[in-house]
Amino acid sequence: MDLKQLRSLVAIADHGTFSAAAKHLGTVQSNISAHLARLEKHLGLSLVDRTTGHLTEEGDLVVARARRIIHEIEDIDADIHSLGGEAAGDCRIGTIGTTARWLMPPLLNSVTRRHPDVRITLVEGVTSSLLTGLAAGELDAAVVHLPVTDPGLEVREMFAEELILLTHAEHPLAGRETISITELAEHPILLTPRGTGQRRIVDRAAANKGVSLRPQAEIDGVRLMASLAFDGFGAAIVPASAVPGWLRGDFVRIAVPELPRRVVGWVQRTRPRPNRATLAVRDAAIEVVSRHGARQPGVTVDVAPTQGRGSAVSRVARAREGDRDRGGPQ
Repeated sequence: MDLKQLRSLVAIADHGTFSAAAKHLGTVQSNISAHLARLEKHLGLSLVDRTTGHLTEEGDLVVARARRIIHEIEDIDADIHSLGGEAAGDCRIGTIGTTARWLMPPLLNSVTRRHPDVRITLVEGVTSSLLTGLAAGELDAAVVHLPVTDPGLEVREMFAEELILLTHAEHPLAGRETISITELAEHPILLTPRGTGQRRIVDRAAANKGVSLRPQAEIDGVRLMASLAFDGFGAAIVPASAVPGWLRGDFVRIAVPELPRRVVGWVQRTRPRPNRATLAVRDAAIEVVSRHGARQPGVTVDVAPTQGRGSAVSRVARAREGDRDRGGPQ
């Protein structure tokens, strides 16, 4: 088994055919076929169904591992070439959509200005899918909804934001400025699925008041849930950043004072250690939050310590000191 064989298999998975894989890798189809045949012989398995062109179940498993191996080799190369100089290389960052709308524009500008040799790939998704991608090595880091309890991940809180009730202007609750959880329990509302971080927060707050909220529907995607509320499908509990201050329309924001704030943070694997490009983007992200976060309606940058980590601003200073000790970005 060698790297060319793994790259060939991943290219087939990504581009669908042997000829498309060959074009992507700058080679000929016969080389792709030969690399795949040697890999299948080494493993004693069929990795691609020659009738359909699709990966077999075993092929899917090998591709997942191969991606991690290829990413790590690329990261080694980037780290070695950036020692003693500026951060450089690829950085694959996942982000929840509500945060991406206000965080990513200034973050990309900052990284482009300070680290022109860092290449960022952004992946938008819900927290659960981003954590899965992080664990599989498909992402280097992610901006997600906390808490995250995986001991193999390093967590840094970035900011907190209020949870509000969003309704269409014609919804029966639209005339309210605030509503209690007890009153809210009398109405079916849009909620995130059970087991998600936001749903645990909401359910715990309701249980503290001796009630349970009735889901009109469970939506695994805050932006989709907000869109349904905008269209009049129902009232939805969403984070404040799902409804930015500049947005105008036939909707109403209603405060729910008994709901705690949602905490959003930066998450990265502890092993293998993130490459210099990822660490540079992390530092830039925390700095951007400190500058721009308080301008977002309902967002608070001074996050109370959770998971024993301290505030975002103090943590980034400590992280830089640790990076200097390890030869990371300064």
